[in-house]
Amino acid sequence: MEKALWYLLVGTRGGQSRVRIIRAIEDRPRNANQLSEVVDLDYNTVRYHLDTLLEHDVVEKGGEDYGAMYFLTDRFEHHREEFERITEEMD
Repeated sequence: MEKALWYLLVGTRGGQSRVRIIRAIEDRPRNANQLSEVVDLDYNTVRYHLDTLLEHDVVEKGGEDYGAMYFLTDRFEHHREEFERITEEMD
């Protein structure tokens, strides 16, 4: 997971946006539309980042279709310290 987090947050474009999305979900579960409003990104951009985070087991989806809520995975929570360390180094 640590390698995946480095890749997702530092190694590719969009890392800062992914951090903002993770922080918004950390605050409370949200659907893609709510996330779009909170992080002030286009809905399609948020969906792209959510799909990437889903693929790397950072977030999971509860429900289907438009209103699906996104949550942080237990695996991510287990590696939260690495996430915090990486984001500190990003600043």
